[in-house]
Amino acid sequence: MPDRPRGAPARALARALARTGLALGRCQLASLHALAVSAAGSLVVLAVLLLPVGVGFRLLPPAARALRRLSDRSRSRAAAWTGVRISPPEPLPAADRDATARGRSRRILADDGFWRDLAWAWLEPVTGGLLAAVPLALAWYGAFGALVQPFIWRSIDDGNWYAFVPVHTPATMLAALALGLAFTAAGLYAAPAVLRLHARIGRRLLSAPRTTRLTRRIERLTDTRSRALDTLAAELQRIERDLHDGAQARLVAMGMTLDRAGRLLETDPAAARALLLDARSTSERALQDLRDLVHGIHPPVLADRGLGDAVRSLALDSFLDVHVEARLPGRLQAPVESAAYFAVSEALTNAAKHSGAREVRATLTYDDGLLRITVTDDGHGGADPSRGTGLTGVRQRLDTFDGTLALHSPQGGPTTVTMEIPCALSSPKTSSS
Repeated sequence: MPDRPRGAPARALARALARTGLALGRCQLASLHALAVSAAGSLVVLAVLLLPVGVGFRLLPPAARALRRLSDRSRSRAAAWTGVRISPPEPLPAADRDATARGRSRRILADDGFWRDLAWAWLEPVTGGLLAAVPLALAWYGAFGALVQPFIWRSIDDGNWYAFVPVHTPATMLAALALGLAFTAAGLYAAPAVLRLHARIGRRLLSAPRTTRLTRRIERLTDTRSRALDTLAAELQRIERDLHDGAQARLVAMGMTLDRAGRLLETDPAAARALLLDARSTSERALQDLRDLVHGIHPPVLADRGLGDAVRSLALDSFLDVHVEARLPGRLQAPVESAAYFAVSEALTNAAKHSGAREVRATLTYDDGLLRITVTDDGHGGADPSRGTGLTGVRQRLDTFDGTLALHSPQGGPTTVTMEIPCALSSPKTSSS
């Protein structure tokens, strides 16, 4: 067994402490956020109570929008901090300048998402504030026992207690120190679990109603089906055009050349030989056209070796320094492999043409029914899908499989393209990494 690098346990411990410390800080933010949510919820309730006297009609729309901003922030934080995705409700009715305050308030009151936000606002101080305060209380109380008690216990009379330990001797001071360290460790250890629990509770309270999710799902499937049919029709037209303008034209020319060579074979053998050589050259070009066409439909290396080796072949063909890491436990379904291959190909092409990058790193992983592909380059960033970089076509290709594409490309770089496709393994054969 190879020796582990020196300092690896220390670095792993430092990373673990950094993660738990970050989770503890996020618990602090969640607790403060719960106070803001409580204030916004109280303002909304006040506006509802003042509706009979007319003041509430002017107060309700801005209060409802403020509450929606807080709930949207909770949804985004749940996804960023714990990976729990919460489907948002339909947007609040847009403010219409021609509508009266009474009309705007009535549309808000008829919105189902508004009432879900309000119910969440009244439960969040308990499910968020108090829950997130548990690891905070443990950590702060533990820090008091570990960092304060050892220095103040001599200055306090016999009534000095820390938790259940009376601190009035060196031995009890050490016991308080150990107990404080235990409390601090418990707070750090509990912080990530509390954040996950908070996100799951928030998902139950903040998720869009089932009818809304089903409606969105139907609309998405209808739109995806329409785009898939359009893409299929365009692909068939491209194949037909390439065959007509490429291999078919060359085969027709080759046939005419062979016919001329046949007529000249007895009267002018030298000219017939030159025509036959030209026909052979034309046949080679026609064969190359057919190979290119097949490669554009489904590359042979993809069918023979799988997605990991196919992406490595793309890396070898690129003039950039491309590092590929493929951790795939087996072969995927052929349509998924094809979509993922061409998506990576487009990402590498974009990096070569637009980013000014010198190095690209592509990572392919499969876990729990989800293929995740990350392509990161060290270019200047600033990529925008709306400027025709090909990412829109990649997103449409992934939509066919209910996949997603996320682009992070700040000015100055780096650019990271993350693609996810839910799929199943078609073969348990292990792919080399």
